[in-house]
Amino acid sequence: MNRAPWRVKLGNIIYNSDTQAGRNFDLFLTATIFVSVLAVMLDSVSEFRAHYGPQLQLLEWVLTLLFTVEYLLRLITARRASHYAQSFFGVVDLLSILPAYVALFLPGAQYLLIIRVLRLLRLFRILKLVRYLSEASILTQALRASLAKITVFFAVVITLVIIIGTLMYVIEGPQHGYTSIPTSIYWAIVTLTTVGYGDIAPRTALGKGLASLAMILGYCIIAVPTGIVTVGLTQAHASSREQRICLRCGLEGHETDARYCRRCGEALVRGVAAPPSILD
Repeated sequence: MNRAPWRVKLGNIIYNSDTQAGRNFDLFLTATIFVSVLAVMLDSVSEFRAHYGPQLQLLEWVLTLLFTVEYLLRLITARRASHYAQSFFGVVDLLSILPAYVALFLPGAQYLLIIRVLRLLRLFRILKLVRYLSEASILTQALRASLAKITVFFAVVITLVIIIGTLMYVIEGPQHGYTSIPTSIYWAIVTLTTVGYGDIAPRTALGKGLASLAMILGYCIIAVPTGIVTVGLTQAHASSREQRICLRCGLEGHETDARYCRRCGEALVRGVAAPPSILD
């Protein structure tokens, strides 16, 4: 289905940052996002809220209406509205305006507008920071490859904190602040992660001995996920060197010395793939 000329022209401005108009639109949008996030943060400060509360609320609503219009225009000008709505940025754009309307029925929800900061990820596309997109792709690949190992690791850690927390509850008891097993598990998590809030502390010699063991164990545990992810990053980085992927059409399997995509002619970048544009 062919789109009306005005939809095509407006869509090129909204989605395409290669043109001067599109770049200006994206930079203006980025500036308004910064202002919006700053307004939400200042509104949470009691001194600012006391002096400038009405002005900050007015600003938040003006920006919310602006982002709402922008979201609707993106739906209208996209070739497939459902493709945009279900994309990562489409979901983020929607979530960035919903809290303001939810706050009409649930006071305090407006502070969730801070999620608008995720919209700043578009800066990578606006400023053509392809190298950073490539590194992000490698990091994602490494985390995905390490997911099974990390899952097993966290299962072991959860088991340990349950055991240590229960033992501390038995040793110390409610009279020393360990009023329940969940409270003792909370203490075990704080101790094992070496955070050490100090709101609960063992008093008996046996309890202090168990706490010392948990602290030493915590240092050993911290190194495990770091090693798992490091191995994954090394493997992902090595794999990315062996492939060239087209940013426009996503075609893989090019020769290692290829500079342009054999399907669409786009310049090739190592180890990063992007879906076709919403306007394609």
